[in-house]
Amino acid sequence: MTPRTNPRKNPRTNPRPAAPATPPTAPRTTARRPRRGRRAARAGQYAALLAYLAFLVLPFLWLVSTSFKPARELGSLHPTWIPKDPTLANYRQAFDEQPLLQAAGNSLVAALSAATLAVAVATPMAYVMARHRTRLARAATGWVVVSQAFPFVLVIIPLFLVLKNLHLINSLPGLIAVYVVWALPFALWMLVGYVRAVPAELEEAAAVDGAGRLRTLVSVTAPLLAPGIGATALFAFITAWNEFFFALVLLKTPEKQTLPVVLTHFLGAEGAADLGPLAAAAFLATLPSLVVFALIQRRITSGMLAGAVKS
Repeated sequence: MTPRTNPRKNPRTNPRPAAPATPPTAPRTTARRPRRGRRAARAGQYAALLAYLAFLVLPFLWLVSTSFKPARELGSLHPTWIPKDPTLANYRQAFDEQPLLQAAGNSLVAALSAATLAVAVATPMAYVMARHRTRLARAATGWVVVSQAFPFVLVIIPLFLVLKNLHLINSLPGLIAVYVVWALPFALWMLVGYVRAVPAELEEAAAVDGAGRLRTLVSVTAPLLAPGIGATALFAFITAWNEFFFALVLLKTPEKQTLPVVLTHFLGAEGAADLGPLAAAAFLATLPSLVVFALIQRRITSGMLAGAVKS
């Protein structure tokens, strides 16, 4: 008799499973190439950012340096970044030659009023356009985008005629009305993105709890829109504060002129500029917008990111 063999112990019938083949390792050169590409892209981004910062910061630093230089350094053939003999004479001369405080007050009133009215008008309009996406809302959005392409020169004559019939020429209320109309499309376009970033489910939950439409807007939607409203108001304020063309055409009386228009008075009849006082006045003109932006830049950044993600 032939002995019985155990199939479990027979190596012929149950061969051992072969060890899994190890995947071939990628060569080091192919692994290094993506890293080098990412590093090169990151270096390019940092270089572009530094170039942009230099483009923005260096002229401002030169403006500040010029405002503290005496007359003999301003006419030097070898200018320096740091004044050798700093002085405040340029600031005293700027205030003595032109009514800077009065002009700054006019600019502040016009900018604050325009920003407040533009945001107050644009916020409910943006809510309706974002929540009710009808053909009319889409047409309004398209018109907002197209209106930003119109140059100032194209609309100044119709605006001048309208304000003349309303007896608003050479007055701050007329200038404020122009600033509101000009800032309204951009404010509306920004706020539509912020409203869309607010989940509609929050408003539906408030409605289920018994809150009306007005209370939902005030208690639920408005607090979430606060960063976006702040960012929009700041951009409207800066636009009105720095605006020059409309103020130059509409305001004729020196007592009612804004700060950008008064800065042109430091230029002579033949285009020769009084650099020291002009630099001092221009530096003072940039301070309000810089201070406001520095105070609320965190809320602006969070609001802009929220509006950009969902818009």
